[in-house]
Amino acid sequence: MRSDDIHTAQRSGDLDRPVTKSMCYGARGKCPSCGKGRLFYRYLKIAEQCDSCGEELHHHRADDAPPYFTIFIVGHVIIPLALAVERIWRPDMMLHMLVWIPLALALTLLLLPVVKGSVVGLQWSLRMHGFEYAASRRFKQNSTGSSNIEPV
Repeated sequence: MRSDDIHTAQRSGDLDRPVTKSMCYGARGKCPSCGKGRLFYRYLKIAEQCDSCGEELHHHRADDAPPYFTIFIVGHVIIPLALAVERIWRPDMMLHMLVWIPLALALTLLLLPVVKGSVVGLQWSLRMHGFEYAASRRFKQNSTGSSNIEPV
């Protein structure tokens, strides 16, 4: 299937992949396609495919984006709070370290899978990397009714 066929099918609604819905499914750790199967099989390891709908998930290329976004979010939460506490109460530096370092670490570890799931959901909905190939193969199989079609 050519790239033009994918875009035509996408415009006609045959392969509709809403971005917000896919990112929300990913943020919850669910398959961006069906919202039922698990996205992760370990803490940050993406499953090869969805155990519910069979969608191939190994195409993702999240790489450095989730840690970058997570650091950005945690920094924007922790720094204003630390500055406000310093300005209002002026605690000792040791107290700052005992509060903010564990809080930043905990927030980072909690947000990292959420952000990574969202990035994978975004990649899936925009057909980035190998997700376009998987979509074209599935579209061709569904349109011909055959399941033994060679990839184009």
